[in-house]
Amino acid sequence: MKNFFSVLVGMILLLGGYFLGVSWSADTGASDTSQQVLSEKSVSQEQHNQVQNMAAPEEGFDLKPNEKATISLFQQAAPSVVFITTSTFEKDYFTMDIAEIQKGSGSGFIWDAQGHIVTNFHVLEGADKATVTLADQSTWNAVLVGAAEDKDLAVLKIDAPASILSPLPVGKSSNLLVGQTVLAIGNPFGLDQTLTTGIISALGRQINGAKGFPIKDAIQTDAAINPGNSGGPLLNSSGELIGVNTAIYSPSGAYAGIGFSIPVDAVRWIIPELIKHGKIKKPTLGIEIAPNGILQRLRKKGILIVRVVPDGPAEKAGLHSTLRDRQGNIILGDIIKGINEDRIDNMRDLTLAIGKYKTGDQVTITFERDGELIETILTLGQAR
Repeated sequence: MKNFFSVLVGMILLLGGYFLGVSWSADTGASDTSQQVLSEKSVSQEQHNQVQNMAAPEEGFDLKPNEKATISLFQQAAPSVVFITTSTFEKDYFTMDIAEIQKGSGSGFIWDAQGHIVTNFHVLEGADKATVTLADQSTWNAVLVGAAEDKDLAVLKIDAPASILSPLPVGKSSNLLVGQTVLAIGNPFGLDQTLTTGIISALGRQINGAKGFPIKDAIQTDAAINPGNSGGPLLNSSGELIGVNTAIYSPSGAYAGIGFSIPVDAVRWIIPELIKHGKIKKPTLGIEIAPNGILQRLRKKGILIVRVVPDGPAEKAGLHSTLRDRQGNIILGDIIKGINEDRIDNMRDLTLAIGKYKTGDQVTITFERDGELIETILTLGQAR
């Protein structure tokens, strides 16, 4: 009997131990599962936060001060830059219908709140129609106000409200230095609102503009200027207009590291003339000049005055014409050697020098008379 009770107690203890073990194992498994779920949730939340941080970085995140300045300048100047497309009208030979054919495209910029748009003459050359697309993507028909072919500048006008027109601030080019930062905004290859940056590579360059007309004192830059950039603005680091992009130097026709801009000091007086008169009132000295061959035979350089226009600028300044004495001998007139700081050796030099001024400007004329160099002040007149 005693043995029976001992066996019974042992069995009870074994069963109790078994049930306690099962219960402990279940609790432990549930606890581990809960910990795993919590851990997975924590990792998932951390990954989500990382993705959110990548998708929405803090404004200005990791930008250098010069980058922020460039971005700010572009955001301020871009609304002033426009995209210009041109077209021509052609009549079908068989149907006699008129078709509009797209001709080309270029850039320009808003000059004033009256809707005047500045661009290159060669952008509009040969076109019958021009349209201007503003930064807000609105498109406007434009009319030609005036053009200066020899300066490669032209002015269009659109009837857009002043509220959407943002003229560029105009700087000056007389104080530019080689090495300073410049920015070009335009529409190269039809890609609107493109920004390129660089430096001024050289100053005082002479380039050939539309139809070979020489443009003096051009700004040379390494800021990328490609086809379609023509007519767009060249800006300084303050966002001021310092030039109008006009040409590139490239054997292939694409950008090769050298671009040129018309200096803003010339633009400042040319554009108001075009707006007011439709053309430049070209200044004149009031003289008729001899062919270069005459002075070449005399082994002299300069511009020989054959005749001064009566009551013209040269006569008022005291310049002398070429004359014949009673025996028929030629008495040479005055030979112009310089205008202000420009040396005058031939007709090309004279054209370039006079082109820097406008009617009414006073210039210092250096001339040779009887082998002596003399200076006089001349007030430029208006060519007819």
